[in-house]
Amino acid sequence: MDVSPAVNRVLVVGGGITGSVLSLALAQKGVEVVLVELRETWTGMGHGITLQGNALKAFRDVGILDELMTRGVPFDHLRLKAAHDGSVIAELPTPHTGGDDLPSTMGALRSDLADILTAAVHAAGVDVRLGTTVTAIDDTVVEGRAGVTVTLADGTTERVDLVVGADGIRSQTRAMIGIEQGPRPVGMGIWRVVAKRPAAMDCAEVYYGGPKFKAGYSPISDDLCYAYLLEENLDRSFVGEGPKGGLLKERSAGYGGIWGEIRESLTDDTLVNYQWIEAIMLDEPWFRGRTIVVGDAAHACPPLIAQGAAMCAEDAVVLAEMLTAPGADVETVLPAFMERRLPRVTMVLGNSLQLAEWEMHPDSPDADPGRIMGQTLNALCAPA
Repeated sequence: MDVSPAVNRVLVVGGGITGSVLSLALAQKGVEVVLVELRETWTGMGHGITLQGNALKAFRDVGILDELMTRGVPFDHLRLKAAHDGSVIAELPTPHTGGDDLPSTMGALRSDLADILTAAVHAAGVDVRLGTTVTAIDDTVVEGRAGVTVTLADGTTERVDLVVGADGIRSQTRAMIGIEQGPRPVGMGIWRVVAKRPAAMDCAEVYYGGPKFKAGYSPISDDLCYAYLLEENLDRSFVGEGPKGGLLKERSAGYGGIWGEIRESLTDDTLVNYQWIEAIMLDEPWFRGRTIVVGDAAHACPPLIAQGAAMCAEDAVVLAEMLTAPGADVETVLPAFMERRLPRVTMVLGNSLQLAEWEMHPDSPDADPGRIMGQTLNALCAPA
């Protein structure tokens, strides 16, 4: 019986959460990994992030959770509040989707998570190539052995057993293997800002009944929080990050309570990010030959259930596990991986889109966001 792994050498495109966790998981199982990242500088950046328990479980699987726990803020419930004054509507315990021995939720800085992953990837011996990406993929058999010849932007070539496109919602890998489907706008945009954490903030809180679709925040460190505001899609000129604190202050008028405190703390030059919320779910196989796209390149959901990072990290851990199982082969693993992951990511995406629709049309007679949220998180308690 063949007990060798399906792959000995893998090229991963993209150094975000998906690519980093996958590279780390494969390297820890003895696979030689080349990670290409288009950015010249691979350091932590970005706003805050909310991580559910199943994301924390994936991070524990690759050995980075303990350090992340020292920087983030764990909590086990969600509080719903009235927009105008911050009075409490309901307090909801959140399911432990990663198991009872892990927090149900954690708030963290994206930059902290990225820095921890970056250090772990380097320590695991991954061959990290910055400032480059893949420009050509060739599945031609060489000397009787299946594999992929990859050409990089600097003109060099690599021969590997598998290419994994983990290059996000606008994946170039996806386009290179002939998958034309791309992301679509959901119909709402999100403002994000990192601000000083008010002393009374002890968990994630969401504000309903205000002038916009929804506002909320999570604590992400001892002294910082991540706040957001959901509203309609604004002109594309608003998209991006910059000193837009005054604009967010204006757009979030009408929110009181702790959100009001955060709002008042913003200055005109506070760094704020605004993005259209987009989604994608590939309606065809995620792979062609020995190249597969995973994470946001294959399925990306609105952040209404805070499962984006979790779905990406789960993809990475599961794919590494399947590729390194005794006797596995690439031709069998790729369709089996998609079959295993598809029901879970489809549920998360579908329910996230339903919640987005109800946020935009709160008078819908069948709107029941609490039910959908609870059903989704309880379902995610099952293994990935």
